[in-house]
Amino acid sequence: MTLLDRLKAGARTLLGNRRADILSPMGPDAESPGARDALSAIQELSRVVRNDPDAVEIYLALGNLYRLRGDIERAVQIRSSLIVRPGLDPQFKARALFELGRDYRRGGVMDRALAAFDEARALGADPEQITFELALLHADSGAFQEAAAQYARLGFRPAQAHYMVRHAEDLDRCGRPDEARALLAKAVKVYPGAVEAWRARLVMAARTGEWRRAGKLLREGLERVPASIRFLLLEGLLELEAPAPRNGNGNGVNGTNGADSADFEKKRCATVLAAIEAQEPDLLLQYYGALFLLRCGNREEAGNWLAKAMVLRPDFWAARLELLSLSMEQQHLSPVFRSQLEYFIEHARKVKRFVCGSCGLRREHTFCVCPRCRSWHSATFRMSLQD
Repeated sequence: MTLLDRLKAGARTLLGNRRADILSPMGPDAESPGARDALSAIQELSRVVRNDPDAVEIYLALGNLYRLRGDIERAVQIRSSLIVRPGLDPQFKARALFELGRDYRRGGVMDRALAAFDEARALGADPEQITFELALLHADSGAFQEAAAQYARLGFRPAQAHYMVRHAEDLDRCGRPDEARALLAKAVKVYPGAVEAWRARLVMAARTGEWRRAGKLLREGLERVPASIRFLLLEGLLELEAPAPRNGNGNGVNGTNGADSADFEKKRCATVLAAIEAQEPDLLLQYYGALFLLRCGNREEAGNWLAKAMVLRPDFWAARLELLSLSMEQQHLSPVFRSQLEYFIEHARKVKRFVCGSCGLRREHTFCVCPRCRSWHSATFRMSLQD
């Protein structure tokens, strides 16, 4: 077997088993059979490198394998030994510096990562690859404005809009709401399907009691956001807590003009239902409409909306769960049985409801970019408990 064949075999072993390790109940750090096989592959490649110290390609690949395994220190050592090697071809040096920057980014050493990428660029490394790595680096370090700028250079509009939204949220938290609103409006122009931008605009309007504006934004968002993820707009509005009065005189906070929680829930519910009713019948829209009705205490109407959702999909567990909760009020149940049923319902509501449509990752909260596979706008609602 040639050096290249051994490299490919080791890489396939590591990459295949790395995914198995992540999905394993023992976790990625456990000494599972896959982890042991991956370590054996790395050891084999290390032996090959020792027997042929001039195999620069093998050195670079070995460093990548160490990085995939999470051994950043070893990966950095391999790159550094290559970079200082006398007479190293500038092309290989550029690649080593580029990979060193990736190592440092993975290890969270952002300043050294930036320096390595700058040196790699000067030596002629692929500028598009460096721009992508810089985008990831700025995103990881919280420099969202810079991350958006890098993605703009790449022409990747979903990511550009996403980090514009993240920066706008920072501005809003710093007491600069007008700048935040302007940036969110710009994000929608950059990428009209940016669900996070529509959601942030909607939440800002609702939080300040601008219900007419909130309704307009919700209707527009439901039309422009892809149908598969527009439920994220409603989830974001559902998560918004009703403001409490500031003092005993009933003066509200956040511009609510003294509205108490009940009034807030009533206006939020009316805004959402009006927007949903303007759409074609949709399972998740019907379900979320019922949740807003429950929030404002209209249990009978909520039951009607849930029943309509069940017509669209009889096996939709989330709607059936809420119907079960509502039907308990109409049944004569023993205290023990009622207690057990309430316990079951409460825990069933804690099921991880959101799933990445690309890799199957389950999460309790929504996401715009999958934490595991990094796919954009892949969140779906878990329709079946067997998903």
